[in-house]
Amino acid sequence: MNLRSRNILAVALTGIWVNASEFFRNEVLLKSFWTGHYQSLGMTFPSAPHNGMMWVLWGFLFATAIFVISRRFDLLQTTLIGWLVGFVLMWIVAWNLNVLPGGILTYAIPLSLLEVFVGAYICAKVFSNKSE
Repeated sequence: MNLRSRNILAVALTGIWVNASEFFRNEVLLKSFWTGHYQSLGMTFPSAPHNGMMWVLWGFLFATAIFVISRRFDLLQTTLIGWLVGFVLMWIVAWNLNVLPGGILTYAIPLSLLEVFVGAYICAKVFSNKSE
């Protein structure tokens, strides 16, 4: 497999992992936190299909960022930088907009760290597999 194909495969597999992880965490484990918090604000949690598609796009863009970061840094550094860029900054914005239910962080912090670690690991393994 040539370099370009490995790059595309790394991003695609990482994007699939990120989106599956996000779906499980936010739609299965934490949905009640989100909907309850939005209800307490007098709002409806945005869960229309176009919202879901934007999150899928976010997942693949985030996978691309993880891949790019992983080309310069080791696994632990990629995990921490990726987590800071992908999650901590997003949580700061959501908190500033008053739409972040603080109770989710107990679950979201370790699960998001795991998500980024596995994504970085996928990138490292696919990229380093040089058998042609």
